[in-house]
Amino acid sequence: MRLKKLKDWAIEDMPREKMRLKSANHLTDVELLAILIQQGNRESSAIDLANELMTKCNHKLSTLARLSIKEMMKTKGIGIAKATILQAAMEIGKRRMGTEVMTTDVIKDSKMVATFLRTKLMDLPHEVFAVVFLNRANRIKHFEIISSGGMTGTVADPRIILKKALEEEAVSIILSHNHPSGNLRPSKADQDLTEKIKHAAKYFDIHVLDHIIVSNEGYYSFADEGVI
Repeated sequence: MRLKKLKDWAIEDMPREKMRLKSANHLTDVELLAILIQQGNRESSAIDLANELMTKCNHKLSTLARLSIKEMMKTKGIGIAKATILQAAMEIGKRRMGTEVMTTDVIKDSKMVATFLRTKLMDLPHEVFAVVFLNRANRIKHFEIISSGGMTGTVADPRIILKKALEEEAVSIILSHNHPSGNLRPSKADQDLTEKIKHAAKYFDIHVLDHIIVSNEGYYSFADEGVI
């Protein structure tokens, strides 16, 4: 039995042809994934494999993006080549979002920063603490993950953050970390650490503009909530 390829399908079921005729935004997530997968195995078409992957991820692309190559390969018919292509596509999508914010003239609000941060942090399975370093024009100069932790927490050293801010000649900084659990509410430890860094930064005339928590559910801004 030969493999089922896209060219063997009925014209109305061919995602590539559908994209050509109607544009990409008319395709479902499964159909877009099928184009990346290209061909199935002896039992399943590319659409079948894409649908199986999405079913395992509760039909959430955000969940799919968090899968490792090995985890994707647990689906029969998804080998190293297909899994690599899928991960590359997910990464390109995230980088596109992040690049648009990085090249923006001025950071105007928390939403802009959160969009950038979510491309960097939201798919990580463990908690990390990161900092966005801004210049005098309020543009992003540098982004760096300062520390990594486990599933429920990480520790950030204010000395490392301020040392990096001075090296980058940053005028202001935005603190950030992710919550893999999806919960966006800050803990007492988050609030205490924010105040500690904010207080220390004053001695170097560096402004802590915000602390943003991101997850697959959205983001929480200390500044927007009036707690910084």
